[in-house]
Amino acid sequence: MCTSHFNKHLYPPALPFVDLPLNISRETLQQNKILRVIKKNLVKKCIEMFNDLTENEDAFNKFYEAFSKNLKLGIHEDSTNRAKLAKLLRYNSTKSGDSMTSLDDYVSRMDDKQPGIYFITGESKRSVETSPFLEKLKKKGYEVLYMVDPIDEYCVQQLKEFEGKKLISATKEGLKLEEDEDEQKKFEEAKAKTEGLCKLMKEVLDDKVEKVVVSNRLADSPCCLVTGEYGWSANMERIMKAQALRDSSQSAYMTSKKTMEINPTNSIVTALREKADADQSDKTVKDLIWLLYDTSLLTSGFSLDEPATFASRIHRLVKLGLSIDDDDGDVDDDMDDLPPLDDDDNEESAMEQVD
Repeated sequence: MCTSHFNKHLYPPALPFVDLPLNISRETLQQNKILRVIKKNLVKKCIEMFNDLTENEDAFNKFYEAFSKNLKLGIHEDSTNRAKLAKLLRYNSTKSGDSMTSLDDYVSRMDDKQPGIYFITGESKRSVETSPFLEKLKKKGYEVLYMVDPIDEYCVQQLKEFEGKKLISATKEGLKLEEDEDEQKKFEEAKAKTEGLCKLMKEVLDDKVEKVVVSNRLADSPCCLVTGEYGWSANMERIMKAQALRDSSQSAYMTSKKTMEINPTNSIVTALREKADADQSDKTVKDLIWLLYDTSLLTSGFSLDEPATFASRIHRLVKLGLSIDDDDGDVDDDMDDLPPLDDDDNEESAMEQVD
C-alpha cells in the first residue's frame, strides 16, 4: 500500500506536511483501533516537536510563517488538542509592535480587572490598527490581538477561551467596559440627551439597522456598526461573500443585523442632536444621518450597499464646500424639498435698490 494513502488515516487534515515513510498492507490498515492509537501518539509527538521549536525564536518564526494556517485548522477541527495548539499561536497586537505575541504572553500582561482576551478580525493589520473599535480599549490600556488571516475567523469560532480567559471580539455587541463613577455619571447624562436622536436615526435608516443605541465603546469616532454576538462579523461576511460556491440561503440566515452605536460625547453627534431637536424634518439632518451610516459601514469593515448613492452625497458636500450651484437638469430626489430661488424680477429690483 502507498505511503500517502496510509498517512491520510494517521494524520489529521491540519498536518498534511508530516510524512511517515512506511509500506504497510491493507489488512493492517483495516485494524482501526490500532490506527487510532498510532494516530494519537503521532499527533502528540508532532505537538511536542512544535513546542521544542518555540525555544528557538528564529526557527519557530520560519515554521509559523509556513504552517500557521495548519495550526489554526487544527484548532478548528481537533477538540482534543485544541488547548495545546492554542499555545503555538502568534499574533500582532496593539502592544507587540512589529513582533508577534503568544497567548501565554498576552495573559501574563493582562490587568487583573480585564475581563478577557480582546481581539479584532479584519482584512489586514493596517486596516485594524486604525479601527474605531480599538479607541476605548487602547485608552484603557487593554491589549488587543490583530487577527487578519481569514482562517482566524474559523479558529476563534472554536477557541472560546484560553487558560480560563474568555476571548472577546471588539467588533460585536455586548462589549462592556467598566467606568469610574464620574465617567459613568457623564455618560448617563449624555445618553439621556441623545435618546431622541437615536429614535430619529432608527426611523431614517429603517431596516438598514436593527437598532440605534448610545454606547461607551467609542472615544473619538461619532459612531460604528456592530454585529450580533453569535452571527458573522463584518470580516466573516466579507470572506463568505467571496466564496464562489456560497449558499445564499445560509448567508441570509447568518448575516447579522447591524446595531448602530453612537458616541454621545462626540462633537458631530452633539451638533447633529441640536440640529435635530430644532427641526426633525430638516432634510440636512436626514442626509447627515445617511452619511454617518455609510461612513460607519466603511470604518466598521463592511462594504457599501449603494456606492453610487454614497458618492452623490459626497459630491453634494463637495459642491457645497466649493459654493457651486447644482444646475443639472436631473436634480436628485433628495434636493426636491430645498426652498426655491427668488425669480429674476425680484433679483433685478433688489439690485436697483442697492444702486
